[in-house]
Amino acid sequence: QVQLVESGGGLVQAGGSLRLSCAASGRTFSSYAMGWIRQAPGKEREFVAAISGSGANTRYAGSVKGRFTISRDNAKNTVSLQMNSLKPEDTALYYCAASIRPIVTTTQYDYWGQGIQVTVSS
Repeated sequence: QVQLVESGGGLVQAGGSLRLSCAASGRTFSSYAMGWIRQAPGKEREFVAAISGSGANTRYAGSVKGRFTISRDNAKNTVSLQMNSLKPEDTALYYCAASIRPIVTTTQYDYWGQGIQVTVSS
């Protein structure tokens, strides 16, 4: 099992940047693919970005490609999401998630954090 704790959310103006971080417990962090999923009010959860266990492979939703960057540090058991050029439509609860599969570009993850709020004002 792995436990996940997100940090770094908050309120930012449109065009600004935020960096989300996720700290994972456990000694086998590198065996998990990691991802970020978000859920806006009244909407279903939406895949945002994913990274393989080694960090060699990444995937992004079309809506964030070129603006968001996912990365991981297996020595520190952390995964991050750098979000630039933020838009009001990026406002959502952002979840860090882990999967035993190589890489996941859906919302079908095995372990989830509690989520952290990101609000982008216009």
